[in-house]
Amino acid sequence: MRILLIEDDRLIGDGLNIGLSKLGFNVDWFTTGKAGMMALQAAPYDAVILDLSLPQIDGLDILRHWRQSNHDVPVLILTARDTLDQRIAGLQQGADDYLGKPFALSEVAARLHALIRRRHGQLHPQLTHGAVTMEVGSHCVMLEGKPLMLKARELALLELFLLNPGRILTRAQLEEKLYGWDDDVSSNAVEVHIHHLRKKLGNNFIRTVHGVGYTLGEAK
Repeated sequence: MRILLIEDDRLIGDGLNIGLSKLGFNVDWFTTGKAGMMALQAAPYDAVILDLSLPQIDGLDILRHWRQSNHDVPVLILTARDTLDQRIAGLQQGADDYLGKPFALSEVAARLHALIRRRHGQLHPQLTHGAVTMEVGSHCVMLEGKPLMLKARELALLELFLLNPGRILTRAQLEEKLYGWDDDVSSNAVEVHIHHLRKKLGNNFIRTVHGVGYTLGEAK
């Protein structure tokens, strides 16, 4: 899942960037309010981590601008402004969740997973398609009740398909979700990952829609 992180504290931002990346998230990190606000228009983010005390533009002003522009991306406010009135103000401006500093990385990840699941109408932490199940938080994948080892990109790709059952995803959409702006992406990277997933999950698990993209096959 691709995450937009807007945090000007270098220590906190670096910790979140590295930590969430290790947990399977694709993170784009910005340290100024203006750059972070504009980034949402340039990539299909699954969720945002937004600090409030930012250079150039305050986090609440960014949030207000997004909601007035009808951006519905889930936003997790992460800030030291942790009084009741400040939490209420953030939620009233359109925040989906609120976490005060200091925080645990595991809780940030869990809240992000919950926000993303709800956005896709998935209320249960376990995603299922036929004989394949995936625990979103732990990324534990089971095939016919047996653990299955997948690489990071394969896990991310599988999660995308499981969160979008019945939807056709183009190669461009998959690339935008799997890779950040700084990643060097080969022209056939998505096809390679899909090939590896098919070898592990079955040739019919992901169906090619010729000239359009890919979608989940019929559940068995």
